[in-house]
Amino acid sequence: MHKSFHQKVIGLIKSIPPGKVATYGQIADYAGNRRAARQVAYILHSSTRKENLPWHRVVNSKGSISLKSGYGYELQKKLLKGERVVFNENDCIDLKRFLWFPEI
Repeated sequence: MHKSFHQKVIGLIKSIPPGKVATYGQIADYAGNRRAARQVAYILHSSTRKENLPWHRVVNSKGSISLKSGYGYELQKKLLKGERVVFNENDCIDLKRFLWFPEI
């Protein structure tokens, strides 16, 4: 059976292991549409509760949290730090160290 882009995104996000992160663009690319990073953000926003997604493991291409302070930023950072993800002095994650690569 052919999986939709939406289903692929959900599956990829569920596969990100604790202590690793993925970028919106990376998820979009692996799901088959490298230009759909915003769509990945929408899927995360609309499906996290229903699908029980580890939403906190998805960050932007700079390795930083896209959520604004007071709107989930602090919670996302706390959850990542709880998985031993390290932030540098610019509040960014070292993607060379923490970026997840799925086994496809």
